[in-house]
Amino acid sequence: MLALVLTVAAASSAATVLIINFRNPGKPALTEEQRAARAKFFGSEKELPPIKEGQEMRPRW
Repeated sequence: MLALVLTVAAASSAATVLIINFRNPGKPALTEEQRAARAKFFGSEKELPPIKEGQEMRPRW
């Protein structure tokens, strides 16, 4: 039973690796138009200013 489970896990892992490797790495994930739409929707990628006098994150025990 254990050998069957290990065989199925190994086969699914190998299939996952093969599927991921078959993607075309030379093709960009997004076109420039899609990148512009994403930047417009989600905002710019610049860092946000630090939070001053914000709530403390750790619990007070």
